[in-house]
Amino acid sequence: MNIFKNLYFPLIIFSVLIALVSNFGSIIAIIEPFTFTKVIISNQGFISISSFDQTFYQDNHWWRLITPMFIHFSFAHLAFNCLWLYILGEKIEKVDGSFIFFLLVVTSSFLSNFLQYYWTDSSLFGGLSGVIYGLIGYCMILEMDSQYDRYKLPPALYLFMIIWLILGFIGLLDLFGFGSVANFAHLGGLVSGVIFAIIYSTILKGT
Repeated sequence: MNIFKNLYFPLIIFSVLIALVSNFGSIIAIIEPFTFTKVIISNQGFISISSFDQTFYQDNHWWRLITPMFIHFSFAHLAFNCLWLYILGEKIEKVDGSFIFFLLVVTSSFLSNFLQYYWTDSSLFGGLSGVIYGLIGYCMILEMDSQYDRYKLPPALYLFMIIWLILGFIGLLDLFGFGSVANFAHLGGLVSGVIFAIIYSTILKGT
């Protein structure tokens, strides 16, 4: 089907399915295979969280480094992320190809998830926001190098996303009712996208 021609479509569809089936993350048994570390649910309904070492080095659940991006906890959370994945994913895949987009998604998901877990020591987080910030950071660097003609995104977009990141860190988003925000995932995604863009740009210039 043509809907699966571009990689951002399957990512959006899978995220929507997980959100709907899990009632936006409220059914732990559904989202458990996607959480950063393993969640153990006993027959009595008690929940315990496995450690990083147990999850990855003992049980070898390495897919969990990236799968939290499929978990969303509200409709607004899901809609916002899927909209930006569609907008940015379409542009990046059109200009740079699906392989670069795939590497960028995996890299930004891994680094954003790891940083969020490292700084908060919590596994119950998720969303494509870290990936979105990775795409933003990547586009921002390459756009500045091409004087904003590569993806034709307005410079105000990058300023807005950075301001949004800062507002999250100083607590204003929580204050205005946006709920708990994975700020370190956003920061990790942005940094990973910037680094990815610098490496990609360097390789292009060297060829």
